[in-house]
Amino acid sequence: MTVSFNNQHGVLRAMNTQIIRLPQVCKNTALARSTIYKLVSEGTFPEPIKLTARSSGWLVNEVDDWITNRIEESRSAWGVK
Repeated sequence: MTVSFNNQHGVLRAMNTQIIRLPQVCKNTALARSTIYKLVSEGTFPEPIKLTARSSGWLVNEVDDWITNRIEESRSAWGVK
């Protein structure tokens, strides 16, 4: 599902609202559950969205953006484009 919204600058954006649960986040990032929550607490990984009192999920586009940023940082550190 795609939803349109205005960001803090008033720019209309489209956002993929697909939500994935922790096992899929672990699979997509190749990180352990504890590492994901550590990065969330440090503010370096997207915050989960509370779905119910006992479940949370992540927006797939936010996780994908984080992965893309990690790739770019890694490549630039090695001088690879």
